[in-house]
Amino acid sequence: MTTPADLHDVRDPERPGRLLTLERDELVPLLRSRADADFALPVAACPGWTVRDVLAHCSSALIRVVEQRFEKGVFSPESNDRDIAERADWSNARIVDELERGMTEAGPVIARAGGVLDPVALGEWVHGGDVRVAFGEPGAYAGRGLPEALTLLGTITRARGHVPLHADLDDLDEPLKLGEASGERPPGRYIGDGPTLVRLYAGRPLDGAAGYELAGVEAKELNIFGG
Repeated sequence: MTTPADLHDVRDPERPGRLLTLERDELVPLLRSRADADFALPVAACPGWTVRDVLAHCSSALIRVVEQRFEKGVFSPESNDRDIAERADWSNARIVDELERGMTEAGPVIARAGGVLDPVALGEWVHGGDVRVAFGEPGAYAGRGLPEALTLLGTITRARGHVPLHADLDDLDEPLKLGEASGERPPGRYIGDGPTLVRLYAGRPLDGAAGYELAGVEAKELNIFGG
């Protein structure tokens, strides 16, 4: 059980890197244990993409961060598709190697960016959950990185002035406060587990998710990734 640092309402610049390291240590061994055929499985959260496509997107995004290559339109759907296409001739193992490098080296760059790149780390962790769902693996949007991911989610939603929400979570000792706190709108209330809250904020399918209660805000208002 972990008490979220959002009680201090201060960004921890090292948190994104810690989250990426935790995910690297769990996801990369899983990927290396899977057959090549598994990389062709469809990913429900990303229509039209396979596991390989998601991983190519993740690895390329992190390497862009590491190399600080942020040309106009970076991370747009068109840019993402180009990054995936550039890796079309790569082996699955090479993509996993690049992903491991990115998860290892991107943290310090994200830390120095002042918060603007924090969503990249959270998005990578969410995509790890997408891949686990495609594989039929347990623990999607959970695992050792969940407390860091939840606290980072709070930081990101506050920075964006997102809809306010107080979440009473099975996974944390104290309520998690998300979104802006100007008082102009009373906060919504969520009661449930962390992985389901992540699914709601990431706009992921709720198939197989645990039951939850949501009041004062609609689920569609929580999605921070759009679409």
